[in-house]
Amino acid sequence: MEGIKLVEVGPRDGFQNVCDFIPTEIKLNIIDKIAQAGVRNIMITSFVSPRAIPQMRDAREVAGICLKRYPRLHLSALVPNLRGAQDALAAGIRELAIVISVSEAHNRANVNRTPAESFVELSHIVDNCPEAQITLDLATTFGCPFTGQIPLEQVQAAVHQGYDLGIRSMTLCDTIGAAHPAQVRRYVQALLEQFPDVEFGVHIHDTRNMGMVNTLAAIECGITSVQAALGGLGGCPFAPGASGNTSSEDLVYMLNHMGYRTGVDEQKLLEAARYAHEHIKGNFSGHQIQIAPDKTELFS
Repeated sequence: MEGIKLVEVGPRDGFQNVCDFIPTEIKLNIIDKIAQAGVRNIMITSFVSPRAIPQMRDAREVAGICLKRYPRLHLSALVPNLRGAQDALAAGIRELAIVISVSEAHNRANVNRTPAESFVELSHIVDNCPEAQITLDLATTFGCPFTGQIPLEQVQAAVHQGYDLGIRSMTLCDTIGAAHPAQVRRYVQALLEQFPDVEFGVHIHDTRNMGMVNTLAAIECGITSVQAALGGLGGCPFAPGASGNTSSEDLVYMLNHMGYRTGVDEQKLLEAARYAHEHIKGNFSGHQIQIAPDKTELFS
């Protein structure tokens, strides 16, 4: 069956939701275990203001060490603006993710800007950072915590804005876990047909226990790049109490057993998730980390 690219976002999207600072050594140990499991694409940190997200105050250190340890891996970072992009590039990171919400209400709440203003900032990054490999993460693609479901036409307009800036890598993000498989299929099919030269990925939260089925729905429509977080670590500040991201180890278990080629050792990834679960006090939504180790090995 077709190959699926797993993009592990736990060290960024998972860690940033943890209140207590995670020692840099623990972060690096987790990233190492993810790499040892065969994951080739890892979002390792975020170059944001330490005052805004203290958890990421060691971004430059984490980036520097990881770039030396894993020269053949695709290591990326999230950046909120031109300053963040310049900091990431100075640290040696070339693959950058920029988040813009399709929903104006969510974008204002998240970064205190309209989407239009965020696209202007993105244009500055494109113009001033030609060496960057940019992925546009479209938050609230499927639903907004303030306004409800996002119309497909609004998503198409946002994709078009990114496309006009030369962006050919985009992620459709179910930021609060509001999507369902029928909606995912409809949106993905329409976007793949309208923008055939864009590499679309999905980033699905598991708020309503549909992270796996929504991700699978996207894959069955032709998506080959999926984001997930180790242990399902994460959450959303605009959906208090919600579970986090789709669990990487659970997703890999499903895909491997269905015959998809992920290149990831599911048992090693599960061990990495267990290590994270033991060392981080956070919101984990993964299922296999709750099972006794001797029981999971029977089905590896």
